[in-house]
Amino acid sequence: MVSAHNGLREQSPLARIIANTAWLLGGRSVGGLLSLVYIAILTRSLGLKAFGHFSLIFGTSQALIALAGFETWRIVVRYGAEHVHKEDWAAFWRLSLFAGLLDVAGAVAGTIFAYIVFFQFSHLLHLNHRLVQTAFWFNVAAVWALVSAPTGIVRALDRFDVSTYVEAVVPTGRLVAAVTIWLTGPSLVRFLIAWAAIDLLEAALYWIMARRLCPQAIRLTYRSGWRQVFRENPRINRFFWVTYAGATLDALLKQGPLLAVGYFVGTSSAGLFRLARQLAQSLGKLAGMLTRAVYAEIARARVASDTHEFRRLANRTALFAGIGGVIVVILALLLGGTLMDLLGGDAFRGGGTLLVPLAIAASFDLAAVAFEPVLHATGHPHYSLTARFVAVVAAAIALVAWVNAYGVHGIAWAVAVGGAVGYLALGALTRYTLRRLDNSPPAVDTAI
Repeated sequence: MVSAHNGLREQSPLARIIANTAWLLGGRSVGGLLSLVYIAILTRSLGLKAFGHFSLIFGTSQALIALAGFETWRIVVRYGAEHVHKEDWAAFWRLSLFAGLLDVAGAVAGTIFAYIVFFQFSHLLHLNHRLVQTAFWFNVAAVWALVSAPTGIVRALDRFDVSTYVEAVVPTGRLVAAVTIWLTGPSLVRFLIAWAAIDLLEAALYWIMARRLCPQAIRLTYRSGWRQVFRENPRINRFFWVTYAGATLDALLKQGPLLAVGYFVGTSSAGLFRLARQLAQSLGKLAGMLTRAVYAEIARARVASDTHEFRRLANRTALFAGIGGVIVVILALLLGGTLMDLLGGDAFRGGGTLLVPLAIAASFDLAAVAFEPVLHATGHPHYSLTARFVAVVAAAIALVAWVNAYGVHGIAWAVAVGGAVGYLALGALTRYTLRRLDNSPPAVDTAI
């Protein structure tokens, strides 16, 4: 940790963002390529209808993860950056332990939610009744495989190289499993079991690596003092509730449309939508990588840099992300139909027209990558929550207005509308926040 901490001082914030994103890009580029291969195996092995079932089950698990996950990695990065900067490892571990306990509570809640969803309301998604038991246990594994707290530990320590290695387990494992299942007899249940086991393995590896990275901080001797976290991290309870609400709204915006396709249109259309969304997310994968790198660096810059450097970092990151967003849309226009046909075959060819609006939504996510970290680091997470709420409302209004007339395409364009409105709202609030910044010490949050 000493060498890692000294390295933080030697590089500029933007250089660290580029270096961390390069680490993530290296792993994610390989992971993205592998994911396209195993998705192709899934679609061609299962067919449109069965892949639709898989998509609805997997999409529900992602929604439950967002509802039960509490986004604790943001808590660890937001408040842990200062503890790491001061090398206060006892406080850092108390914060990490608090986040870990929240993860456990979320997993318990997620199990209860999964039971209610699949044993009481699975018919609303047109899910085959023979898959209800399997879907339930798959979702239980998904919520218990949450790695939010150890992910935050690794990012707060600026070890994105470790994140790259651990997260490579998922696409690699899924590809090996997909090929094995394809060769030995493909079935939806076998794919779901393999996906769940790989997620649980990743969770275990993340905790192991977090412990190895910082053994002087992760000690059971600090266990009895975890309640000090509320004194050591001012307003952490408010930050938690605001970021949790934001994650819930984000889940509605990202997973809600897929579930809406299953409810309003049908299972086969859900398969088409899922593949198009997967491709759009692959094209916009840089947004997720930048968010991870930017969030940690902006939190660190807020406690270690002056206001001018902080503002400059945010503006330059937003510019680069905006350029990336334009590239995402161009790629979707040029290659979208070809990729849908290549991955899914003839049955999925009609989904090419879905890719354009979904790629537009992904481009807005990419362009807005620096906004939320700035709002969180300056003590204004409620601004981010407001922007997300506005985006969800806009997407919901568009969905209701277009779903009957345009079906699954109306839902896809509603996602694009939500992305555009969210980008504009986040951008306006971030600009307002940066203008209000002064040279006062950043250690104390403003009121939430």
